[in-house]
Amino acid sequence: MIGAGVFAVFAPAAAAAGSGLLIGLVLAAFVAFCNATSSAQLAAVHPVAGGTYAYGRAELGAWWGYLAGWCFVIGKIASCAAMALVFAAYVAPGVERPIAIAAVAALTIVNLLGVTRTALATKIIVVLVLMSLVFVVASGVVAPPAEAGVLGAGFFEHGWYGILQSAGLLFFAFAGYARIATMGEEVRDPARTIPRAIVFAFLGAVVVYGVIAVTTLHVLGPAATAASSAPLADVVSASGWGWGEPIVRVGAACASLGALLALVAGIGRTSLAMAREEDLPRFFARIHPRTRVPHRAEIAVAVVVIAVIALADLRGAIGFSSFGVLLYYFIANVAALRQGSAVRRYPRWLQLAGAVGCVGLAAMLPWQSVAGGLVVVAIGIVLRAIRLVVERRSV
Repeated sequence: MIGAGVFAVFAPAAAAAGSGLLIGLVLAAFVAFCNATSSAQLAAVHPVAGGTYAYGRAELGAWWGYLAGWCFVIGKIASCAAMALVFAAYVAPGVERPIAIAAVAALTIVNLLGVTRTALATKIIVVLVLMSLVFVVASGVVAPPAEAGVLGAGFFEHGWYGILQSAGLLFFAFAGYARIATMGEEVRDPARTIPRAIVFAFLGAVVVYGVIAVTTLHVLGPAATAASSAPLADVVSASGWGWGEPIVRVGAACASLGALLALVAGIGRTSLAMAREEDLPRFFARIHPRTRVPHRAEIAVAVVVIAVIALADLRGAIGFSSFGVLLYYFIANVAALRQGSAVRRYPRWLQLAGAVGCVGLAAMLPWQSVAGGLVVVAIGIVLRAIRLVVERRSV
């Protein structure tokens, strides 16, 4: 969760809401907490690969599961594009697109070889990222404050619409706990381990994001934050610690590549689960006999991600990703709401609030993201409907 999002998401959020992004962060965190508890409750009962795709099928029916899986795949494909673009913005400003495409191709090859983020590698990445974020905060403490200050023209300069839009965009940075839930078949004691991992990861991320948001607004102000393609590097530069910019850029690179590697693996496994149920072509259900990787699914994901990078900018990728993932979690909340008292870990009002919050934040995203998301969701519905009609006629 503490990945590339924290290095990039504050710029589009500031463009939408100015200093009101701080209120947006609180709203995004609340909706994300509702989603996290729903995911934890579902994962404890259904410790299988596929995340909400599997939960939706089990609790609500095949159509709900399909929609969850489809929204996850399209949302996370956009996340992959965003991660790659963040990586390129920090390590190679000015040539973002070719570098981002190269990063996707390289990490896809790594995944195809069966090399994943081990627990040790994850710990190393998190330590490096946190060290770079601590450095950003330390530089912010000694930096002169921006002329506009943290609040700029006030929390409500852009109105509630801007604040809610910023919350939808900031939600992008919280969505990592979905990848924990997709690994239900690959961890020990998943009924205990996955819920704990989801909740603790979420709480840690909230603290980090809050501190970084205040630091960035304090040093740059809302307008400069909105205009920046690498806001945390600009914080360090504005503090007079320009010599330390490479520390932040290395942290961003580690976060981006680590998140991208995990994303490709997570999308591949959800696609595998969908292909097994024929919600995607059976062609993608093939697992490589030696590496045990769903290689066809991962190659297809890489091709689509590269196409998104070629066509979209970072803000568009973040908005589209948030739209798909918010709909995914809407289904997770509805599925958890349906669970009985025997397996209930959290009160129903949390799941109801999460469902309403997901729909509300999705509707407030930039209209291009909403329109594009609705079109792609409609395409997914039509494709499954056609397949079901063909199957019925062939019987």
